[in-house]
Amino acid sequence: MTRTIVESKTKTAIIGFDQPFCVIGERINPTGRKILNEELERGDFSRVEADALAQVAAGANILDINSGAVFSNKMAEDPRYADNNFVEPTLMRELVQRVQAITDCPLCIDSSVPGALENGLAAAEGRPLLNSVTGEEERLELVLPLVKKYNVPVVAISNDDTGISEDPDVRFAVAKKIVERAADFGIPAHDIVVDPLVMPIGAMGTAGLQVFTLVRRLREELGVNTTCGASNISFGLPNRHGINNAFLPMAMTAGMTSAIMNPVALPVGPTRIAEKRAEVAAAGLILPEDMDDETFCILFGLGSTKPKPGKEMEAIRAANFLTNNDEGGGAWIAFNRQPPKAGQEGRGRDARTGGRRRRA
Repeated sequence: MTRTIVESKTKTAIIGFDQPFCVIGERINPTGRKILNEELERGDFSRVEADALAQVAAGANILDINSGAVFSNKMAEDPRYADNNFVEPTLMRELVQRVQAITDCPLCIDSSVPGALENGLAAAEGRPLLNSVTGEEERLELVLPLVKKYNVPVVAISNDDTGISEDPDVRFAVAKKIVERAADFGIPAHDIVVDPLVMPIGAMGTAGLQVFTLVRRLREELGVNTTCGASNISFGLPNRHGINNAFLPMAMTAGMTSAIMNPVALPVGPTRIAEKRAEVAAAGLILPEDMDDETFCILFGLGSTKPKPGKEMEAIRAANFLTNNDEGGGAWIAFNRQPPKAGQEGRGRDARTGGRRRRA
């Protein structure tokens, strides 16, 4: 069985055909996150640290660290900040060090800048996953030597100098090319995790069927593990979680072994809570004055005021159980066990101290 080993200093994550699905947390990424980007520009890493801990608590096996920030304010002071080759290497090192200081979760070093990749690899303890290499000749010549030098696994994205093809046979051919070129550097197939590129189902009705077929071919013909940006499938559509929840188990049964995704259901903010409270009051419902926001959110189906595992994590854990990658269902049971209410810690069933009573 193909197994890709990713390690921190003290913990191992295994991506493999016979392993539970591997979740690579995507939240530490300033792309499209204006507030995070601004904080990083100010040297504030508190949100990065909070995101790291929340993703691990939600079940992430690996944390992806992306350094693709744009420091607009600093550009005005120093034109070098307009160049990602200047910004990202330093930022990547700092991100890796900050995350490693608070969690032992294995890491995925994610950048399009070779200098950032190398700085991340140099700063990472253990054996991180590198994200990524493509079939483009220039990229192959830049990234594969780093993979060999640091003896790490790498994500291989199925596009090349011609761009992203809508033809799944072309994407398979690109993946095969990367695997073969990696072998020339002495990099084994089990250290290649192929991203076959998931297309939005809203733009291409066959996108789901394409990726399922591709994943089967990659597993059977190349013997490689696979990953994807899980939310790509539902881009631009309503109820994206519903689509993602169906897609992930289907991809798993086709042979996909990991995904880069958000494992956290983001907390409900005070504005949404205030709006809902106003709706409830307008409807004439009278609530207890001492009802806290968390109880209110649960009662009215808003979610939670705290970061929680997302619905996608529920679908993944159920699929692990159904495919016998959670033997006996221990992980599923633990995932769904309700935490004790405040003041009832250490109590047994029916909130009795000491657990189950014996019959006389």
